[in-house]
Amino acid sequence: MAFTLPTAIESRPVAVIGAGTLGRRIALMFCDRGGEVRICDPSKPALEDARAYVDANIAKVAAKVGGTPGRVDITDSQKDAVADAWLVIEAVPEHLDLKRDIFGKLDALAEPDAILASNSSSYASSEFIDNVKHPERVLNMHFYMPPLQNALDMMSDGHTDPAIFTFLEKVLPQYGLHPFLARKESTGFIFNRIWAAIKREALEVVAEGVSTPQDVDAMWRINMGTPAGPFLMMDHVGLDVVLDIESHYAAENPNLPKGPRELLKKYVDAGHLGVKTGQGFYMYGKDGEPVGPGDTTVALEKAER
Repeated sequence: MAFTLPTAIESRPVAVIGAGTLGRRIALMFCDRGGEVRICDPSKPALEDARAYVDANIAKVAAKVGGTPGRVDITDSQKDAVADAWLVIEAVPEHLDLKRDIFGKLDALAEPDAILASNSSSYASSEFIDNVKHPERVLNMHFYMPPLQNALDMMSDGHTDPAIFTFLEKVLPQYGLHPFLARKESTGFIFNRIWAAIKREALEVVAEGVSTPQDVDAMWRINMGTPAGPFLMMDHVGLDVVLDIESHYAAENPNLPKGPRELLKKYVDAGHLGVKTGQGFYMYGKDGEPVGPGDTTVALEKAER
């Protein structure tokens, strides 16, 4: 079924459903051209933190695209969030039933010409459109870690109107974002499939007791010339999110090693989720910067058996 592309997008808001680590970063990117972004979440503290994050970073991000800082509004009402929005982006935890429920509601609430996108990092959008009457406007639009990593994957749900991809390929760069189209359905999309293999092997090296998160990261920085290694990057994503993603890969491929999931689960069970809890593979100060290694007894427990 054909879809009528949104018009007058400069004067219409973007809605982000979910105020977590990625939700607030996505909102930041769409707030850099003087427009309105609405963040929706049932948690008031998460909403306040998300708004503070955007307010603290928007001037610098807007300057990079030659734009002007926009306005971020927060709400716990999905209906209010999506009213007149031209783009709605789901950024909730990686739980399939939750996504199915949310997309059914968004399809009923959003404007007829609104594009409905999922930031899911592991689930294809075809898996959660059961309650959607207009799948031609739904797609995966997976972000990495903006504003530092601004590539994103786009992927069809099997029914997505191709005109949406052409439209977004033209519009998204205006916000400092760089879209790449997965040309067939793929768990993990494009870059994430490559990153998953690197991340999994880094976790296995630590799970086996061969090295520590800090030493792996130090070698990575020296050899790759990047400011952060895989363990620091996982801390920024959230180790609970990383575990959810790895568990999804393992459900599709039972031959994957168990060590990475077992190691992640130890941290998650201990409440060490990364930057958002102040401790993961590293300890973090109030500014979110690492101040030392995390609880290495968690990491080394498996190796000492």
